[in-house]
Amino acid sequence: MNRGIVIQASDLTKFYGEILAVDHINFEVKKGVIFGFLGPNGAGKTTTIRILTGLSKPTTGTARVLDHDINTEIAEAKKHIGVVPELSNLYDELSAIDNLLFMARLYGIPRNQRRTRAEELLKTFGLYNRKDSLFSTLSRGMKRALTIAAALIHEPKILFLDEPTVGLDVVAARSLRALISNLREQGITVFLSTHYLEEADILCDRIAILVKGRIVAIDTPKMLKAETEEEPVIEFSIKGEVSKFVQGLSEKLPALKIMAAGHNRVRIYSGISTEIYNAAFTLAKAEGIEVESVNSIKPSLEDAFVKITGLSPTVMVTEKGGGR
Repeated sequence: MNRGIVIQASDLTKFYGEILAVDHINFEVKKGVIFGFLGPNGAGKTTTIRILTGLSKPTTGTARVLDHDINTEIAEAKKHIGVVPELSNLYDELSAIDNLLFMARLYGIPRNQRRTRAEELLKTFGLYNRKDSLFSTLSRGMKRALTIAAALIHEPKILFLDEPTVGLDVVAARSLRALISNLREQGITVFLSTHYLEEADILCDRIAILVKGRIVAIDTPKMLKAETEEEPVIEFSIKGEVSKFVQGLSEKLPALKIMAAGHNRVRIYSGISTEIYNAAFTLAKAEGIEVESVNSIKPSLEDAFVKITGLSPTVMVTEKGGGR
């Protein structure tokens, strides 16, 4: 493995029966970055993490984690990685600090270092004043933060995070993203799976976009967004039925890409502005739809996702329900 590369996947493939979950993917992750695996539910994000952390074997292909082959040397790699699954692996009946002490014992941290390390992490994650509270009594945000702290108890070089902010409220999610961002400053490499476009844009140094088990693009958020800069995007905010507005515009402007972008927004990609305005306002008048505002917007990661995948961003906003 090249110097500075801590994860390297080569033609990684996973079948579950006849279902192809991961389809011949190749990528590298450099030391000290936040690397995002971005894709809708079912894209293969969790399966890839399971393979890289030794919880599942690839059908074909391989990967190296910290220069250890996952097929033959995964035990060595596991000593230096932390894993935060989507569902917490901590114990409801133990207090916050006892959960950390138990994990420290599992990882073989010397007895005289366990409490110091646990208390340091509780302070770092803003949980020290709840150190004696049972895990079951903590808020969802606190539980998520403590689960990450537990994965860091043995000072791993790589932290795998699977959908870390799913189910959290806005404030808790923002706080957790700040903590994740700070891990980069400590030199920890973070492998982050998410289906939140905004989260990937805010946190990640590089992003791989997955669709149906395949990597369809991989680059920095800035470069992914730059791919759409030559394509103007016009956004209409309306009062009325978005699906009807999209359908009507698609009939009037069949050559253009037209997408719903929220409960009251519609985006039109490329095209001649005057033609778009004429079609939109004519349709709005005929259908009794009020146009509240029109904006020419700078490309976002959402726009890049639409252009690269051809999918609507609405496929990314559905909460997880079932396996991926």
